[in-house]
Amino acid sequence: MTDNIYLQDIGQKAKTASKQLSVASSEAKNKALDAIAQALTENAETIIAENRKDLSAGKENGLSDAMLDRLMLDNGRIIKIASAIREIIALDDPVGKTISGTKRPNGLMISKVTVPLGVIAVIFEARPNVTADAAALCLKSGNTVILRGGKEAINSNMAMARVMREAIEKSGLPADCIQLIEKTDRETAADLMKLNEYVDVLIPRGGKGLIQSVVNNSTVPVIRTGEGNCHIYVDKDADIDMAAEIIFNAKASRVSVCNACETLLVHKDIAEFALIAIKEQLDKKNVTIIGDEKVQAILPDVIPATEEDWGTEYLDYKLAVKVVDDIDEAISHIAKYSTDHSESIITKNYEAAEKFINEVNSSAVYINASTRFTDGGEFGFGAEIGISNQKLHVRGPVGLPELTSYKYVIRGNGQVR
Repeated sequence: MTDNIYLQDIGQKAKTASKQLSVASSEAKNKALDAIAQALTENAETIIAENRKDLSAGKENGLSDAMLDRLMLDNGRIIKIASAIREIIALDDPVGKTISGTKRPNGLMISKVTVPLGVIAVIFEARPNVTADAAALCLKSGNTVILRGGKEAINSNMAMARVMREAIEKSGLPADCIQLIEKTDRETAADLMKLNEYVDVLIPRGGKGLIQSVVNNSTVPVIRTGEGNCHIYVDKDADIDMAAEIIFNAKASRVSVCNACETLLVHKDIAEFALIAIKEQLDKKNVTIIGDEKVQAILPDVIPATEEDWGTEYLDYKLAVKVVDDIDEAISHIAKYSTDHSESIITKNYEAAEKFINEVNSSAVYINASTRFTDGGEFGFGAEIGISNQKLHVRGPVGLPELTSYKYVIRGNGQVR
C-alpha cells in the first residue's frame, strides 16, 4: 500500500463512486455521456486556450513536430472527440449481458454475466484526447477512472476533466466517476502503480519508456497498450502501385500514432522497381528512408540502418527499410523486432497471404491494407482506450466489451452439496 495520501484520497473516492456507477442503468450512463459531449463542445474555447499554454511550453521544451501534433487541440478535434463519445452512446451497454448459461442435473441454474472491472487507472502521455476517450469508455462500461496524463498536456487535461466532472454531476452521477491526477511527478506515477487497495486495472498508453516502466514496476494488473513498431511486407507478387499507396498512408497520414508503419520489408525480386515507386510517394511528405545496404544500392541519399533502427518506433517522418530474400525472412524479421501490434502483407498471391496471417503473431494482421485501420472506431467498436499487444486478458483495440469481466450467478431452490 502506498503512503501517498493524495492518491489514497483519489482512490477512495473512485472506489466509492464505483459502487453507484457499477449498477447505473444504461439510460443514466448515456445521459451522462451526452452531457459530457455537449459540455466539451460548449467549452471548446476554454479548453483550446489551456491547450495553447501546453503547446507553447512544448515548443519551448523542444517537443518534436510529431509530439506537438499529438498534443494539439482545435475546434475540429474537439468536435471529433464529442462525436466519438456520441458513438459510444449508440453502442450496446456491455454490462449485465449473459455470456452463457446452463442448468445442472441438480436443478442449479448457472449463468456467466458481464460486470465492470471496477476502478481503472490510465497513465498516458501528450494526448489530451485520451482524457475524454478513456473517461467515456470507462463510464459506459460501468468503471470509474483515474487519469494520469503527462506534464506536457496538464493544462489541457485539467480543463477537460473539470468540464467532464461538472457535466457528469449535473446528469445525476458522481463527479468522482472521473478523476484526474494533477501531479505529474514520477513519484506520483510510481505510487499509482502500487495502489492495489483501490485500483483494479492499470492501462498505460504511450511510448516504449512509459510502457516498460509500468510493466516492470506495477503491482496493479496491467493491460499493456500503445507501443507500435508496425511492419509492412511487400511480397514479390505485390501490385506495386497499390503497395506505394498503402505505405504512403500507413507511414505519412499521421506519423505520431501507434498504428503508423515504422518498418518496410521488400522482396528482393521487385525491390528496385518497388522502392523507386514507394519513395516517389513518400517524398510528398519528405519521409526520411533509413535502409540496409541493398536499399542504399537502389536509392540515393539513404541513411544507413543500424540494428537499433529495426526496433525503433519513430513516431516521425522516418521509415526503416530492408530488402529480404523471401517471405520467410520477412516473417522472421517481424517476429524478432515487432511489438505485436499491426503488420501487413501486400501481395496478389493467396498462399503467401495465408502463410503471413497464419505465422505472424501480432494483434492485427492485414492483407493488402494499411496498418492505420487498427483503431476502435475503424473496427466498429467506437472509441478505444488503446491497442493491446498482449494476450491476457484482451488483444487489439480495447473497446467496451474488453473493459468488463464476468461473474457467475447461480440460482437454486435449496440445493446442498
